[in-house]
Amino acid sequence: MSEFSYLVTNEEAGTRIDKLLVNLVEDYSRSQIKTWFDKDLVSVNDKAVKQNYKCQDGDTIEWRIPVIEPLGVEPNNIPIDIVYEDQDILVINKQSGMVVHPAAGHYEDTLVNALLYHCDDLSGINGVKRPGIVHRIDKDTSGLLVVAKHDKAHERLAEQLKDKSMKRSYKAIVHGDIPHDYGTIDAPVGRSEKNRQLMAVTEKGKDAVTNFEVIERLHGKFTFVKCMLETGRTHQIRVHMKYIGYPLVGDPKYGQRKTIDVEGQALHAYQLKFVHPVTEEQMEFEAPLPTKFEQVLENIRKSY
Repeated sequence: MSEFSYLVTNEEAGTRIDKLLVNLVEDYSRSQIKTWFDKDLVSVNDKAVKQNYKCQDGDTIEWRIPVIEPLGVEPNNIPIDIVYEDQDILVINKQSGMVVHPAAGHYEDTLVNALLYHCDDLSGINGVKRPGIVHRIDKDTSGLLVVAKHDKAHERLAEQLKDKSMKRSYKAIVHGDIPHDYGTIDAPVGRSEKNRQLMAVTEKGKDAVTNFEVIERLHGKFTFVKCMLETGRTHQIRVHMKYIGYPLVGDPKYGQRKTIDVEGQALHAYQLKFVHPVTEEQMEFEAPLPTKFEQVLENIRKSY
């Protein structure tokens, strides 16, 4: 079983615990969470509680999630935007809202399911649930990622990730007016000690470096930025921008309570550069901003 904990804030006092968990654990349905209470897998301050328990300020909620391994991953005819393909690799422009690989609550509607339908073979290095996946981007982040069709391609692409020769650039809209045209955020990222569902800048984390460049300042209230990754920690850009005081617009985990609804964070992996793992050709790809992202940007320009 996987174990998690969360410290209830003053703002959350009085909230039913089942409703709070639904917001905290986004990959599970309300009915799945109900079964945890039925099996006494949820406790508050070391005592099992029912789903109608009303949380108090300072409560420590702990819950255990049974690990259920799927028998396999099935191909699924889901449309995907293939930017480039040859016998060794694919480059995909992933739409926002699509999970990259199967996980709890998402076994049949992921990019991996779509890739298995499209391809006869994918690299097996990452196992049955992540075939071909060299690197990933978050569910609600759109943009480019490279997929390996065989193990040799996977290994050589993974080496480029490790030695930082693969270049990944993102565009994002953040809250606030960043005064500097350029900047580097060098701060370790790891699991939050207060909430294991979140990542945070922490001394116990792994090295993480994000470079950013201001593209456009928007009426002193928002900034349109380019972010270049030197490392690839989970939620790295989202955590780093929050850490320096400029959280991403629409970010449900790390953003402001009052934000613009963009159905997730305003973050797009727009550029990808690497050396082809077999031909050794320099490869470079760019994906335009999604229509919804462009609309949000234009609305900010007009409305503020």
